[in-house]
Amino acid sequence: MKKFFEEFKKFISRGNVMDMAVGVIIGGAFTAIVNSLVNDIFMPVLSLITGGFDIAGMSVSFGVGDNAATLNYGAFLSAVINFLLIALVIFCIIKAMNTAKDKMLKKQEEEAPAPTTKKCPYCMSEIDIQATRCPHCTSELQ
Repeated sequence: MKKFFEEFKKFISRGNVMDMAVGVIIGGAFTAIVNSLVNDIFMPVLSLITGGFDIAGMSVSFGVGDNAATLNYGAFLSAVINFLLIALVIFCIIKAMNTAKDKMLKKQEEEAPAPTTKKCPYCMSEIDIQATRCPHCTSELQ
């Protein structure tokens, strides 16, 4: 049992796990923001467009009375809208990050200095790039 807890401690102290935990916490906070956006801004505007119809409250009742089963498809539509908005925002963030990463890599490639040395094909010594003869083996280079 002690070995199990040691392995767990080693796993939990890795940087990747901590990064993932931070991501989950930020994702939870972001979900709360998107839920508020959908419930407090998007759904009322959608309700205004549909003539005051509350989409989130749409349901079908199977039976009569307080104990009747209901199918709350309006809440499901609200959850689908939440998902689509979260997916759209995450897509935009990842796209922006990839674009920035590509620009950084391209900038690094452009800044890479031209090589100043080459290897002699005969003795494999490193020599000046403009050399026509190897100073080590005196071979003529092309």
